[in-house]
Amino acid sequence: MTQPDAAVALYARLLDAWNARDAQAFAALFAPDGSSIGFDGSEMQGPGEIGRTLAKIFQHHVTAQYVAVVREARVVGAGVTVVRAAAGMVPRGGDGLNAAVNAIQVLVAIDDNGEQRVALFQSTPAAFHGRPEAVDAMTAELTSVLRSGITVRY
Repeated sequence: MTQPDAAVALYARLLDAWNARDAQAFAALFAPDGSSIGFDGSEMQGPGEIGRTLAKIFQHHVTAQYVAVVREARVVGAGVTVVRAAAGMVPRGGDGLNAAVNAIQVLVAIDDNGEQRVALFQSTPAAFHGRPEAVDAMTAELTSVLRSGITVRY
């Protein structure tokens, strides 16, 4: 598997762990000094904090499920790959995307003794202020991923 393909597979496992509401599986994908920046700007450092924080979120909130389209997977250095994706969220029990929470996600994957780990994961709202056609286009593309039954298209 190429370095970009391995990083995309890591990203898919991360979203699968989120969708399964498995805080520990999500956190286990991070490097010891890995960071996660949530949709609301919340920052979490290291697998321990990430796991504890997500466990509380999953316990108290009905989180939506992700689908995503990888826009780019690019090697930026020895053992370092950046994955950039458009992501949408489907409310639990729903059958369509909530376009108001579309996001652009960035994952920085590093090689950690032969295993891919998340060094940084960030999710940024894709509001596209003043450009409703961009929201519609992104939502349509993500809806096609949702309808295909997969989580991540690459």
